[in-house]
Amino acid sequence: MDSKGKNHCSPDVLSNLPDNVIDDILMRVPFRDAVCTSILSKKWRYKWCGLPQLMLDSDFWKPKKDIEYLTGDKTVWRATKDLTGNFTACIHNLMTRHKGSITNFTLCIQYWKICPHIDNLLCFLSEKGIQHLVLRLPRSFELPSSFFTCLQLRHLSLQNCLLLPPPTFKGFDRLISLELHDVKVSSKLLECLISHCLLLEQLVLKISDTLSDIIEINAPMLRSFDFKGDMTTICLKYVPLLAKLSLWYYRKDRKKFDVANFLTSDFLESCFALEHLHLDYTVNARGQEIPTKLPFDLMCVKHLCMCIYLDKEEILSALCLIRSFPFLRYLEIQMEYNIMNDMLALECLEVEAFPDVISKHLREVKLVEANGSMREMQLIKLLLAKTPALVRMLIKP
Repeated sequence: MDSKGKNHCSPDVLSNLPDNVIDDILMRVPFRDAVCTSILSKKWRYKWCGLPQLMLDSDFWKPKKDIEYLTGDKTVWRATKDLTGNFTACIHNLMTRHKGSITNFTLCIQYWKICPHIDNLLCFLSEKGIQHLVLRLPRSFELPSSFFTCLQLRHLSLQNCLLLPPPTFKGFDRLISLELHDVKVSSKLLECLISHCLLLEQLVLKISDTLSDIIEINAPMLRSFDFKGDMTTICLKYVPLLAKLSLWYYRKDRKKFDVANFLTSDFLESCFALEHLHLDYTVNARGQEIPTKLPFDLMCVKHLCMCIYLDKEEILSALCLIRSFPFLRYLEIQMEYNIMNDMLALECLEVEAFPDVISKHLREVKLVEANGSMREMQLIKLLLAKTPALVRMLIKP
């Protein structure tokens, strides 16, 4: 009430928000909450129907008793204990009500016992021009043929599914990033899929099953490669721009990695643009001679991270790599330990065994999970004595 005694209704702040502000708000809240905003006002009623980015993650599927999602006076869907039935209802309402394009879509149902039908959903996304697709599905679910019609994809992430493309499928030629987590696919098909992605810049392969054949990686634009699996099944054939490489050796039969053969092979020879290298493996080099350095030098490597046991073979393999990277600036070693806590000193770590410097340009060293063992102290002493450019050593217990 003003000085003249007249009442003035305060403006509806939510209704008067600019459209771009409302869109920005809806993009920042969970999709479940975005749909609930339909009850706020007429201006908000169908705003969620034009969202270009949708995330149906594990939180979205948590049933909430007696909660309804409304668009005006109509119920869109109700959470139920029947996940499959709820999924069908949700997807139906999404497909019938959504307007505009959908560029980003995430579906996370990897913990469900069975996978509902997603064929129509993938057809719908293909028609909507999907570019960024994330599918976390129940284990060993075979992707329907409609998946291979999403030819505008630029970013693809798959988990727990089976890839069997139709004969007419030529690949995703616009793909920039590809992530496969426990995806069942033949070596030949995977190699073909990667080679047809000529724009591919980021590749993540985390495969617990040992592949039957060697996969040759031919990717002229690849800049980052993260691999978890049997490293003997990977061949970096042509990766001229590869700058970041992470290798985590894994086999279900727990067979150890033959590091001696790895160091003497040409696995890294084609990586002449490599700057960051991360290695995580368990060595099997008993009775084999570890080379003092690689048959070639990688001049671009500046950042090396390793996870090693402090035994003779793994320490020598680490020193071999350090020597082979003449311009290495940063070294990080995460130390693992055998059952023996009080390990004896190693002759190979004596400073007197190294008449020359190990690295001329190494400036920073980080040792993770240190416990002050004899071998660890030897390694610290060696690095301090044989890396003249070192300015900082961080020891994290």
